[in-house]
Amino acid sequence: MPLLLRLPALPGPRPRPRPARPSAKRVLDLAGAALLLGVLLVPLLLAAGLLYATQGAGVLVREPAAGLAGRPYRAWRFRVGKGRAGAALERCALDGLPQLLNVVRGEMSLVGPRPGNGLSDRPERLLVRPGMTGLWQVSARSDLPWEEMDLLDRHYVENHWLGMDLAILAQTPRAAWRHGRP
Repeated sequence: MPLLLRLPALPGPRPRPRPARPSAKRVLDLAGAALLLGVLLVPLLLAAGLLYATQGAGVLVREPAAGLAGRPYRAWRFRVGKGRAGAALERCALDGLPQLLNVVRGEMSLVGPRPGNGLSDRPERLLVRPGMTGLWQVSARSDLPWEEMDLLDRHYVENHWLGMDLAILAQTPRAAWRHGRP
C-alpha cells in the first residue's frame, strides 16, 4: 500500500523555510547511494554496454535542472532514445539510476521533490534538494495530474523527516516496477 495515495487539493499555507536538517539525511543519501552503486555497478555497466551496442556512443546525458536554492546542476540519465534496450530501461524507471552520481555529489537527494528546471518552479520546492524518488513516485506517478504532483512536492517539503524518507525508499522499487517512469 503506498505511503500516500492522494492528498486533498485544498489550498494551504505556503511552506516556511525550515531550519537546516541534521546531517542524518545526508548520511542516508551517501550511504544509500554508495550501497546502490556497489550493488548495481555490474547491471549499470551492462545497461550502458547494451545501450552502446544498440544506439552507439553517448549512452549518458546530462539534463539541466535546478537544485537546492535554485542552484543549477546537470542530472545524469541513460540516453533512452532508440531501441528496445532504452525503452526497457525507461519503462522500468532504470534510466535515472545514473543520478546516484548526483546524490553523491550533493546535487540531489535519494528522496525529495521532483527535480525542476528552475524557470517556473515554485520557490518552496527549492528549499530542499530534489530527489531521485519521492511522494510523487510512490503515489500513482504519471497517473496524477500536475497540480496533485505539485501538492505532493509541497507536502514533502513541509513535512519531510527521516522516517518518511525510509518509507518512500522502501516503496520505490515496487512503484517503479508497477508504474514505469513519470
